[in-house]
Amino acid sequence: MTPRAADWPRSRSSILVALLAALVSSSPGKALTRIENDHGGSLGRYLLRFAALRDSGERVVIDGTCSSACTLVAALIPKERVCVTERAMLGFHAAWVAQGRRAAVVSPEGTQALYEMYPPQIQKWIARHGGLGPQMIVLKGRELARFYRPCGPDSGMASQ
Repeated sequence: MTPRAADWPRSRSSILVALLAALVSSSPGKALTRIENDHGGSLGRYLLRFAALRDSGERVVIDGTCSSACTLVAALIPKERVCVTERAMLGFHAAWVAQGRRAAVVSPEGTQALYEMYPPQIQKWIARHGGLGPQMIVLKGRELARFYRPCGPDSGMASQ
């Protein structure tokens, strides 16, 4: 049966509603983002990247180095959507601000804002290891496994 012209707006809106429902109900948790060899960069760029990743519902596999601004993954992605492999490591340090063309100096305000973004357990770990300073402090191995589940077949995020 062909819909009448008067029914088209309702039919089209029904189709749109059905398409939107299908998109919303499709499983966003199937998509994975893998982090490996990410040494950071602009805090603003990482804030935008991880906020979009958080909002997408994607899961994250940390499978190697995630340092500097990359550690914002710990601040923005829900813990339940993150797993770590044996090679995973998070490297934390103070926030830097450019001073001229080549020099960078620690930003106390930026460092404090960065620290406050991390979950309380990560903040405590950072504090126990001397705080955020110019030197990198590394969270890996068994210590990291206390914060995030290991990737594997039972986690739905198998490492490759």
